[in-house]
Amino acid sequence: MTSPAPVVLLFLDPDFPDGRVADASKPQLLVTDLGVTRGDGIFETMLAVGGSVRKMQAHLDRLAGSAGALDLAIPEQDVWRRAITAAVSRHRTENPPADPAADELVVKLVVTRGVEGAPAPTAWVQASPAGASGRRQRETGIDVIFLDRGYDSDVAERAPWLLLGAKTLSYAVNMAALRYAHKQGADDVIFLSSDGRVLEGPTSTVLLAHVKSDDGTPVKRLITPQLDSGILPGTSQGALFAAARAAGWELGYGPLEPQDLLDADAVWLISSVRLLAPVNTIDGKQIGTPAVQKELTAELSGLFAGIH
Repeated sequence: MTSPAPVVLLFLDPDFPDGRVADASKPQLLVTDLGVTRGDGIFETMLAVGGSVRKMQAHLDRLAGSAGALDLAIPEQDVWRRAITAAVSRHRTENPPADPAADELVVKLVVTRGVEGAPAPTAWVQASPAGASGRRQRETGIDVIFLDRGYDSDVAERAPWLLLGAKTLSYAVNMAALRYAHKQGADDVIFLSSDGRVLEGPTSTVLLAHVKSDDGTPVKRLITPQLDSGILPGTSQGALFAAARAAGWELGYGPLEPQDLLDADAVWLISSVRLLAPVNTIDGKQIGTPAVQKELTAELSGLFAGIH
């Protein structure tokens, strides 16, 4: 029997400035917590490499944005920073990485509304080893399928109570989409709106690239779906766009249709833990050419690796 991955768990508690350490192998939440009974809460997931957490400020800012959308009062960012630092440090001390090349931790921030009537939410940080599947997919690429998400691309503006731009705990639909994809022999999903626009993956942002020649000089263009189409603003997408712009890439924001991805020179799903995963096929159709995809992936991965 395989031993469970070691997890460091710290609850944010006013009486413990760096977080209150708890045993992740024992029950910690009340069954009446609204995060359990209703999925009423928010979260962020970050990657720590060599003990350094990537894009911490961007994740804290997005956590605050999600909290605002849910009218949820959460701890100040300095409180989160101390707990994050303590969790990562404690994990590395208790579980020294055997392989420096695989020294990656998943750091998750979670806030629930707590027990109904509670004066404050329940909030915690947990740190655990990153799985091998994410590294494998960023190296070998993935096969994806298109799935209809059931909303049109204007619904986020028309119905803000759907919380489409917030990272909430209500991930049952996203996980069901991934299970459906796996049953079809695919690795992941790209959601489409009911009016035919490209949206996002269940846990990732969509990117595509075109390379054209302008007077013999290659021009590289990186494109992502429009952020006002009801998708979660990607911290990784935002950081990579900034780095790509500095490196001379042109940038673009949709609207995108499925054919735009099928005609691209390369397509990726990007997220904080898996990082940049090249898309090999969509609905069984090959994307771009392997040589171009490999070259562009190496360049963008190099840019992304320099982001902290």
